[in-house]
Amino acid sequence: MARPQRSRRVCDMPSVKRFVPSFSPVSPDETPGEPIVLTVDEYEALRLVDREGLTHSQCAVQMNISRTTATEICESARRKVASAIVDSRELIIEGGSWELCVGNRNDCFLESCKRPGQCSGAEARQT
Repeated sequence: MARPQRSRRVCDMPSVKRFVPSFSPVSPDETPGEPIVLTVDEYEALRLVDREGLTHSQCAVQMNISRTTATEICESARRKVASAIVDSRELIIEGGSWELCVGNRNDCFLESCKRPGQCSGAEARQT
């Protein structure tokens, strides 16, 4: 029996949840394909590692997951973003298994965490 997936901790929701290429197809028959869905936890891993400069180990502590899981999430997110850019496809950020940071944890070491003291309890979301 597989172990249930642990919710990943997210410090802040993305302010923009949809990115669309700014091009017009050459002909009406050309369509860019299905949108690519980046989960909220993949977004958070990208933000922590590539924007904030954390290591995969630090990202794992921040998100309350193992280092190998943090690496896998980050690699998946990078592939999706690259595919959206290279293939000119829409990118939508939604879903995943995560919970919003409550902002008063001792293990939240990011100065960029936008939730310090804002919540009294965990706001969980799962799909």
